[in-house]
Amino acid sequence: MINWDHIDGVITNLTYDEEAMRFKTLSEFQYCLSHGAEIVIEWKGIEYGIFKLHQNQRQDDLPYLIAQSGTIEVNQATELRCHTVDEILEYKVSGDRLRDVITQVTVIERTF
Repeated sequence: MINWDHIDGVITNLTYDEEAMRFKTLSEFQYCLSHGAEIVIEWKGIEYGIFKLHQNQRQDDLPYLIAQSGTIEVNQATELRCHTVDEILEYKVSGDRLRDVITQVTVIERTF
């Protein structure tokens, strides 16, 4: 039987550690995304989602996707599907190339 009091206590004590979430190097981001990470970042007040798509979600064998977070219309208007992680790094986030700011962005969510 699950002790829900214990689970609630663990969840209550979770804290966000910005330093642990941050990408320290460009190669750390490349490795993480190429191995299937799901990432949400914020730069200049705008959130972006970055994903490696599952085989059945791919269009024309474009396995990587980046888009501004928001409504379906916002996602579709800002979506970019790419062949490689390097192509994702050329995407403009709030006017800056992701490659130039990936170690400075706020990482909201990240699978490791």
